[in-house]
Amino acid sequence: MTQQTLTVDNGVNVTALLGAREALTATPEAARFQWRATSEWQRGTHTRSSVEGFHGLGGEQKHRQPFRFDTDHPEIFASEDHGATPVEMVLVGLAGCLSAGVAAVAQRRNIQLRSVKATLEAPMDLRGILGIDTNVRNGFDAVKVHYEIDADATAAEIAALVAQSQKRSAVFDIVTNPTDVTVTCAKA
Repeated sequence: MTQQTLTVDNGVNVTALLGAREALTATPEAARFQWRATSEWQRGTHTRSSVEGFHGLGGEQKHRQPFRFDTDHPEIFASEDHGATPVEMVLVGLAGCLSAGVAAVAQRRNIQLRSVKATLEAPMDLRGILGIDTNVRNGFDAVKVHYEIDADATAAEIAALVAQSQKRSAVFDIVTNPTDVTVTCAKA
């Protein structure tokens, strides 16, 4: 009887991730990153933002290419709908971060993924941001993330993948914990 060895490929280079973890453990100062985004108002409620460079591993780094993002509000808000709303971009960031974590953890645990689908919902009462009711907060009331994952794993193993991803997700942390934000301005 021969035993077949299955190779799992979820597109995550776990060897490189573990190597980075080891290197950053030895040199914690290199683990300090600074992410940056720039934006420029276009017209109305339309803003175009971009990300290109960041600081990490002790120096300046660049993405392979600049990435551009348009945000706007829908026509029902008397806007021109040139992009997703900023609050939808928060949901996109959370979905991307959690799903990347699921793939990385699955690869590490030798679990082959066939599909990973997330649906995120976040109710919001607009009376807060419109200044109608000062007792209503401006942000989400809550965020619900629901996964449908098809993988060579049990339901318990899949739940553990999602739990570990949530535990290590930077965006989950940003959304669920207070973060100091300082806003300054200067006349151009």
